Amino acid sequence: MAAALAPDTGSASDAALVSDTAPGPLLGIPRQRGGRKAGAHAAETGIHFAEAGTHAAEAGPDAPDAAVRPSPSRPWQPLRLLPTPVGTPFTFGFAVVLAVTSLFAEYADPGLVSKLLHGSSTDVVHLTQAPLPVLIASALWIAGGMTSGYAVAFLFVLTALERRIGARGAAAVFFGGHVLATLATELPVAFSVAAGGLPESSLHRLDYGISFGVMTCIGALAGLLPAWPGRLLLAVVGYLALTDLLAYADPLTDWGHLLSLALGVASWPLLRRWRTRRAAPAPLLGDLGHPALRGARTY
Repeated sequence: MAAALAPDTGSASDAALVSDTAPGPLLGIPRQRGGRKAGAHAAETGIHFAEAGTHAAEAGPDAPDAAVRPSPSRPWQPLRLLPTPVGTPFTFGFAVVLAVTSLFAEYADPGLVSKLLHGSSTDVVHLTQAPLPVLIASALWIAGGMTSGYAVAFLFVLTALERRIGARGAAAVFFGGHVLATLATELPVAFSVAAGGLPESSLHRLDYGISFGVMTCIGALAGLLPAWPGRLLLAVVGYLALTDLLAYADPLTDWGHLLSLALGVASWPLLRRWRTRRAAPAPLLGDLGHPALRGARTY
């Protein structure tokens, strides 16, 4: 009986261990074990982490805060430079389409290929008759085939861009640059022909390819890369485009390349906000009064 009534010497330390390791009360649920002090401590802790999440979201993806960069940097993976069906679905799918059309242009009947290319040309006549179909069709061919410089740049540039801003963002940049640069180069041709400065044969100018979209993506990617690589990429590509323009072999297309590059640079503020929004942590569920949830959309 004496042994049964002896005090348990390890009960105090065990209770302390349990109190240190056991999870605290849940936020927003009253009358839990632990009393008011534990509930107040849990509420203060939750608000503290919510405020940390808010500051991390406002700082953006380039901030050194652990809330934004919780995991250590991964080793360099060369395969990430190429498109994949899961990681970069837009670039991968578009690359497959371009490969098919390039093989068709290489091995199909030359007369049929010439007919399709002229039908896909974004000249003034086609833009007047069917602007939307011809703008889409002209971007499905590669001028020069799969071995051209723009085909190689398409793979690496759009892969890098899509990994940063997503499939919808990459598609918007590519087709936005393709459409705007095409209209900006073809509309002056129409006005010049109407004013008598160019012959009417200029209305049927053969114009197709992905170069305008690729140049726009290069300009956009330069603003999302770190400072030195981005500026170096922009300087090298700008120098090559300016050299082609000074050679005066195809001035209208060369002007379109410089304009496309400038359109990509002009999209930097929008793309940076887009990237920051994608990298921000998801809002917490529960107490809508937390700072991390202020301004969040509810459904």
